[in-house]
Amino acid sequence: MTQYENPWTIPNLLSMTRIALAPVLGYLIIEEDFNVALGVFALAGLTDLLDGFIARNWANQKSALGSALDPLADKILISVLYISLTCADLIPVSLTYMIISRDIVLIAAVFYVRYRTLPSPRTLARYFNPCYATARLKPTFISKVNTAVQLILVAASLAAPVFNYVDSIYLQILWCFTAFTTTASAYSYYHYGRKTVQVIKGK
Repeated sequence: MTQYENPWTIPNLLSMTRIALAPVLGYLIIEEDFNVALGVFALAGLTDLLDGFIARNWANQKSALGSALDPLADKILISVLYISLTCADLIPVSLTYMIISRDIVLIAAVFYVRYRTLPSPRTLARYFNPCYATARLKPTFISKVNTAVQLILVAASLAAPVFNYVDSIYLQILWCFTAFTTTASAYSYYHYGRKTVQVIKGK
């Protein structure tokens, strides 16, 4: 059974806005327009704060799609930012490789969960129809911490060429801490597995 729901909630639209801002940020970073990039990044961060606040405080704005779309938007944004910042020589290749690898595995897991929880007939139309909710995802605590740390590093790296601290030891310490939380987050999903997925029973 599946639960039919309206996907066009304000939090979901904000998440889609964040996804749309990702290539804009990537272009600005590649072009080394860091001042504007900082402003656009702040706007993307605001959409992240707002969609979570609205979903928590208005029951009719909370959706199963949102439970997957919000972290997916974060992963797309973070992936584009880290690749762009690596191209701009502001974040090491090894750290970006670690983060992208983890996110690819998690995104593949989301698609697998969608397939496993979608009842027959499993058609492409039903699979990609956001109105049919089959599962709600619950991120682990360390995963939430990791996302925050990754975004802090992005903000610090974007500001580095603007405020002239590209070679700061504090940035390098933040690289190491980000690598640690990324590894811990990946392990938490491996360890807790099914506990992070709540299958929705149709009415």
